[in-house]
Parts: sequence; structure tokens; C-alpha cells
Amino acid sequence: MSTPLIGVSKSILKIKELIKHVANTCLNVLITGETGVGKEVVAQSLYSESARSSKNFVKINCAALPETLLESELYGYEKGAFTGAHKKRPGKFLTADKGVLFLDEIGDMPLALQSKMLHVLQSGEFSPLGSDQEFKTDVWVIAATNHNLEESMAKKTFREDLFYRLNIIKIEIPPLRKRKEDIPPLIEYYFRLYKSEYPDNQGSRPDSDVLAKLCNYPWPGNVRQLQNCIKKQMILNSWEKIFEELPKEHPKIASHLLNENPQNGSSYYTNNDFSNARTRIISEFVDLSTSSDKLFEDISLKKIKKLASDKVEKEVIAFVLEKVGWNRSRASKILKISYKTLLYKMNEFEVHPPVK
Repeated sequence: MSTPLIGVSKSILKIKELIKHVANTCLNVLITGETGVGKEVVAQSLYSESARSSKNFVKINCAALPETLLESELYGYEKGAFTGAHKKRPGKFLTADKGVLFLDEIGDMPLALQSKMLHVLQSGEFSPLGSDQEFKTDVWVIAATNHNLEESMAKKTFREDLFYRLNIIKIEIPPLRKRKEDIPPLIEYYFRLYKSEYPDNQGSRPDSDVLAKLCNYPWPGNVRQLQNCIKKQMILNSWEKIFEELPKEHPKIASHLLNENPQNGSSYYTNNDFSNARTRIISEFVDLSTSSDKLFEDISLKKIKKLASDKVEKEVIAFVLEKVGWNRSRASKILKISYKTLLYKMNEFEVHPPVK
């Protein structure tokens, strides 16, 4: 069973809506995003929503195979086509006929194979290695990459014509650090999943303090890293141990979250995407427009910790209540708090059902 696309952020909701519109068009789709954001999950969702869902979903990782092996995997080969080809073997294009071919890490496809790929995408025809016979294939090609293909084209490592053939529909998945509201539902999903897989282990869901830390961590490995942390927690049952083992710095993002100056001796601080992240976080809880004296009076770590914790609690409570149709008894059981405590927090955080 494929993993569903989990998330409540605007970006994920837009992707879900786009999937519904695109699923039955069979237009080539290019999915982009950092490693671990869920590109294959989006590809599987497109497949599941389409009329091709009864046929094969075939995946090939273009970065995992050397050039000669990748070519034979894609197009197949005849017996004797090369040393070791002891029998005829169909390729992925034939296996995926009438279904979906997912080309993962398309940005790593060798340049020599890109022209042949372009021909197949244009004509739907290909020849297995060692064969003069042409086969016709009807596949929906979905490609994914964590590379910037525009930069690759500028460097002449990716064909411009292939890019435009693949990039008919583009789905860009933001990194998890840009959609932190997706972290609580992702945690809940993976807890339920691994609870059934590891029924003898006693992993515990995060309390409000732990959840705040999880939401504030930048997750350089994105959803895949979060998934592995939940799996590890199910086995170790220690959030303290999890936080000890989480990387404290990452070449791509550590500096942007700390807003350090590259002149201070660090070599990490090169990208400006998150250069103001620290200020943005603090500004949620402190009025930075006031004078320095007043500003420092307002900055209390204990107070800010409470405000941040309350904010996360409010969002989680609202999320759970919405998912269970505002059934407070059920929500209190899911949140593992008493019914009375839930009512108190709903009143405190002004969490109310929508007016009908």
C-alpha cells in the first residue's frame, strides 16, 4: 500500500488539488524538491488518482545505475546483446505499458541517454538493446529530481529539449522546514503506522514541549528524516535520546536558522533563504519594533517558551478536533488528556467549532 500525501499546509493542499486536476491528463510531470520531501509519494498519488491505477507503477532510479545498465533496464535487451545477456529481458518501458513509469533522480541521467529518452517521449517508440525491432509503448512518464535542472542546462549536463518535454506540469514540494504545520499530522501518521508494525514496543507520542522542539527543528533530511526518528522512538522510547542524536548543524541550513555572519569564521553560511529565520521566529512572540530597553524587558526565555508551547498546543488541538468532526470525547482520547482538560484548553486558546 502506498503512503498517502500527509499535510495541512497551503503548499500541500495546493499539490493535492493539482494532483486531482492532472491525474487523468497523462501529461508529463516533473516533481522537484530536496531529498526526502516525498517526491515518490506525490508520484504514487498521481498514479492512484488516475485511470491507470489498475496497471503497473514502475520505478527506476536514474542515479543508482551505471549508464550501460540503466539503458538496458529502461529499454530491455535481446539474448546475446552484451556479455552476460543470457536471455531476453523486457525493459521498464514495456513493463509500464498502459501504466506509469516513474523516473526518479532524472537529473542524474547520463547525457548520452537523454537523447534516446527524448526520442521515446516524442514518438512512444524504442528498440531493446541488440534488437532491430521497434516497440510502441503507452506510458505516463513522471520524473523527479532534487537538482536545479535550469542550472544543469546552463552547464550543458541536461538537455534543454528533454527538460521542456518533461516539464509540462511541474510540482514543487517545499522542504519540511517551510511547512512546519505538517509536522504534527506526519508524526501522528507515522506513530500509527509503526505502532502496528512494532506492537511490542512502547514508543510514546510527544508532549507539548517535545512537539514544540520537533516543530522548531529544521529537518535537513525532510520527511524521511522525521519518519526515521519516529521509527527510532518506537524502539528506544526516549525523546531525549532522539534529540541527542539529531544533527545540530547542516551545511545547507544551519546558518540560515541561526542567522550567523559568514565573517565569524564559519564556512557554512552561504544561502540567504533563511537568513532572517531567527528574527521571524522571535517576532512571533516579541514586538521587535520597540526600543532596546523595552525589548529586553519583554524577552524572557520562560515566557517565550510558554508562548511557543501554547501556540503548538492550540494548532494540534484544533487539527485533531477538525479531523474528528469536533467530537470532543474522541479528541480527548486521541490527545491523551481528560475531557475536562480539553474543554479548558479550548476555552483558553479560543478554539471553537466553525459557525454553521
